[in-house]
Amino acid sequence: MDYSEYREHDGVGLAGLVRAGAVSASELLDAALERCARVNGRINAVTRSTEDAARKLAAAPGRGELAGVPFLLKDLQQDWAGHPSSAGTRALAELPRPATAEVVRRWLDAGLMPFGRTNTPEFGAKPITEPEVFGPTRNPWSPERTSGGSSGGAAAAVAAGIVPLAAASDGGGSIRIPAASCGVFGLKPGRGLVPAGPDRAENFHGAALDGVVSRTVRDSAVALDSVAGGSADGPYAPAEPVRSFRAETELEPGKLRIGFTARSALGRPHPHAVEALTDAARLLESLGHHVEPVEPPVDLDALSVDFLRAWSVKLAASIDEARRISGASERDFELDSRLLAAAGRAVGAPEYSALLDRWHGYTRELAEFHSGYDLLLTPGLAGPPVRVGELETPPALRAAGRAGLALRLGGLLRSSGAVEHVARKNLRHVPYTQLANITGRPAMSVPLYWDPEGLPLGVQFVGPLAGEGALFRLAAQLERARPWSGHEPPL
Repeated sequence: MDYSEYREHDGVGLAGLVRAGAVSASELLDAALERCARVNGRINAVTRSTEDAARKLAAAPGRGELAGVPFLLKDLQQDWAGHPSSAGTRALAELPRPATAEVVRRWLDAGLMPFGRTNTPEFGAKPITEPEVFGPTRNPWSPERTSGGSSGGAAAAVAAGIVPLAAASDGGGSIRIPAASCGVFGLKPGRGLVPAGPDRAENFHGAALDGVVSRTVRDSAVALDSVAGGSADGPYAPAEPVRSFRAETELEPGKLRIGFTARSALGRPHPHAVEALTDAARLLESLGHHVEPVEPPVDLDALSVDFLRAWSVKLAASIDEARRISGASERDFELDSRLLAAAGRAVGAPEYSALLDRWHGYTRELAEFHSGYDLLLTPGLAGPPVRVGELETPPALRAAGRAGLALRLGGLLRSSGAVEHVARKNLRHVPYTQLANITGRPAMSVPLYWDPEGLPLGVQFVGPLAGEGALFRLAAQLERARPWSGHEPPL
């Protein structure tokens, strides 16, 4: 199978060819590996090979809707027993994991064939993918720009045609940000729908979940069908969907009431981001939906602070856990990670408890918004994808940070506000996605717009509790109205 034929089909289409005997799973794997060898040197999306394991899977792919389809795992917590999962950090880069994550086991049971791992920032802690251990992943549409993060390697691989869909995860926008940056589709499921075991009952208080990025809506729907549902070691059993997500994509969404806003607490959005939003609103109106401007449903500035502080505590815990299992020293981690973790360690337990209570307040406020609107529409990004290296920490702050860490002045680093200022500078480019994580609501990035320079700028829809079906119905309607899977970057 040559690349043009391989690229013509999505994952569901490729699996159909395997079931019909028109092509073998091994031939699909060959096509994916050939494409990877051709383009990966220019984008650095795939950082580790698991080809030998994939070859064994290709020998008996099964009969499922995605069986025999080449696949890539994200190099963050998507553990496969016997293979390293680096989390983008040097400390874990060569350490095989002892057990397979439940979500990975379900992907394997569905017949997907992971032949490699995709790049991610250290511990997935940035909205760009530029880890020191593996180097930056570049955007296939413009290699001097970022692919987003933290699933930047996954989105770049899908956009570049290496695979039709790839594993991703999202704790603050990490499916939707790279999807918006690379012109692919990405849906973050709602809290609890996808299992997090066996290492944990849920990740980041349920704010972080696994999913995929894909070129087509139906691939994402079928992929979610393959992994959705509780597990015996989970904290609770999620509600069973009314019908399969694949079936949802074949239904009309009905007339929806959609509120849209480009407001950000972290700065004025770029005109192209605003145009992407208004373009989506016009398209929705042409499809018969009621669309109107709204005020943000929550205090965006307070939400960004509460997200960052919780994220800094999580990062500190991630570093401690990595040190425990690897024997690494503090100096084995990137300076930016150590600085944000130091700020996290200065957050006291009563303050953290109050912070989580405020998370529930944001959830109530968003639920109130959804009592009057079916969906919230925002830009996916505050502007075009930033240039690689643009968000590097300034040398002066790096020097001051090293001194502060050496003197164990974590509290001072936090109280100075310098670390939080840099973190907010990073979030300024991606201020819209954290709301769905904190509230546990499903949200998706849809690739409807390319700016005058040919850069994609996806838009985000945030759904209500258990709103995945509504999102898939709308996404399929938008895909029919303005197909995007044929858009291919000039690699």
